[in-house]
Amino acid sequence: MREEPELRDLEIGDAGWIIARHAEIYAAEAGFDMSFEAQVAELMARFIRTRDSARERAFIAMLDGRRVGSLICTRLTEDSAKIGLFLVEPEMRCQGIGRQLLLAAMTFARDRGYRSIGFWTFDGHRNTEALYVSAGFRLVTSHPAHSFGRDVIEQEWEIVL
Repeated sequence: MREEPELRDLEIGDAGWIIARHAEIYAAEAGFDMSFEAQVAELMARFIRTRDSARERAFIAMLDGRRVGSLICTRLTEDSAKIGLFLVEPEMRCQGIGRQLLLAAMTFARDRGYRSIGFWTFDGHRNTEALYVSAGFRLVTSHPAHSFGRDVIEQEWEIVL
């Protein structure tokens, strides 16, 4: 039987790990340039500086004392949240960690009175897309763009809680 990861809130060192792993993984898997690392760093800095701990939370998945995934849930409007910085270490994918992170964020948002959750991503993550659909998210918009040094299809997804 596989051990379930522990989900905990942000602690010292987690922000640096989130920034580094996003930059490294997205450079290797999607060809993103350093502007992506800068955006992730800006998002993390804003989250740390302005976080409303009553309505916003980070989820860090820990397994055997090591970080294996992340996701943050932040306020978009009074009634809607957004998720971001969703990552599962490549060797840990397809083991339920992403689903655990996503469902924890959905439960958190629902418990805080949000009526919907949205997020931005790009086309190309078939396994992740299947996870979003199975969790009840729907694709709201999809359009070509040039982001992080390459052409992508940007997507926005949402779910009504």
